[in-house]
Amino acid sequence: MTTSPLFTPFAPAHGPALANRIVKAAMEENMAGPGQLPGERIRRLYRRWSEGGAGLIITGNVMVHAEAMTGPAGIVLDEQSPPEPFRAWADAAKSGGARVWMQINHPGRQVMANMPGVAWGPSAVKVNVGKQSKRLARPAEMTAVQIGQTVARFAETARRAEEAGFDGVEIHAAHGYLLSQFLSPLVNRRADEWGGSLENRARLLLDIVRAVRDVVSPAFAVAVKLNSADFQRGGFDAADAGRVIEMLAPLGVDVVELSGGSYESPAMSGRSADERTVAREAYFLTLAEELARTSPLPLMLTGGIVRRPVAEQVLAGGIDLAGMGTALAVDPDLPKKWLHGEDAAVELAPVAIRDKALASAAGMARVRRQLRRAGAGRSPRLRTNPKLALAKETVLQQRALRRYRGWLDRRGISRTFSAPQP
Repeated sequence: MTTSPLFTPFAPAHGPALANRIVKAAMEENMAGPGQLPGERIRRLYRRWSEGGAGLIITGNVMVHAEAMTGPAGIVLDEQSPPEPFRAWADAAKSGGARVWMQINHPGRQVMANMPGVAWGPSAVKVNVGKQSKRLARPAEMTAVQIGQTVARFAETARRAEEAGFDGVEIHAAHGYLLSQFLSPLVNRRADEWGGSLENRARLLLDIVRAVRDVVSPAFAVAVKLNSADFQRGGFDAADAGRVIEMLAPLGVDVVELSGGSYESPAMSGRSADERTVAREAYFLTLAEELARTSPLPLMLTGGIVRRPVAEQVLAGGIDLAGMGTALAVDPDLPKKWLHGEDAAVELAPVAIRDKALASAAGMARVRRQLRRAGAGRSPRLRTNPKLALAKETVLQQRALRRYRGWLDRRGISRTFSAPQP
């Protein structure tokens, strides 16, 4: 039995304590059942993670707006969602002793062009991923009314998550999604109270945190996922991240999870050229250590951790929690193995595709294939070809898109984007 600092408890200011400091970080499963709800496959997957020994499980992103989805098989929790499937999901995630936080998100402009619904952004600035750009929707600049509705949607989803038995929520403000877009001076070109200075660009995130805290109990954790940097010249950087953490400190935030990148610079999948993300196994550790020196809030680091010594190095750098995604998709039992002193690790071959955006998509498809296998009660398949995984996922997404369109129609929503634009 190990005495590693990874296996010391962590007590957030709000919500129940965690038995250890290993976190199953959020990964977008794209495994919604009928009605964009969590079904048996998701429950089986989360029971598996709970049995594996992580102290905390953070769900893949749950969408706060039914018309704004990162993918057609995403899960939605809004005012029309039935509560029972979410209660069953929370119960499954806690069945092995883990705590569970729901990650809540709005994609903003990072929406595929063939998706029905809306593509919104702080400004009408389209995602630029080179020759793949035509696959992304052209966004519309949000109005003040839409911004207010978005704040209310995040709060409603958080309230319902607590009612369903989740221990907390994590507000996603990283990876180029809507709140990250508002924070970015490259994407946010507004001249009103939501644009210009960092204080203005952070206004939407801060308003959402306040609204969430107002509708949940003091026994419910509220975390924020934030980019340590966007890894784009002139974009949101580590100094900005430090200032935003200071703004969040008085608002009742329990943990800030640090990651990095976006669709345009997918550093979260190890594809950035920035030397600070490739010098170590933990992509963002250098930046996180810098932020930890002055952070008034507990920090969590996610990105590339697959070995116990590296996870311990994260804690030694002043970080409170070590988040792992891909590693626990491949081996859910890593925390339990590390607890018992096993020197276990996960190794996946790099994705040999030169196009960064395509390589990132293929890498995520390979991971989601492992999640679907676990959800079906099957063991991982480490030698999955990422190109083949992406091809199979494309077929699954086409089927899911038809179901999603039908679901929106039944809800009385039939708007669609225009054809893909270059």
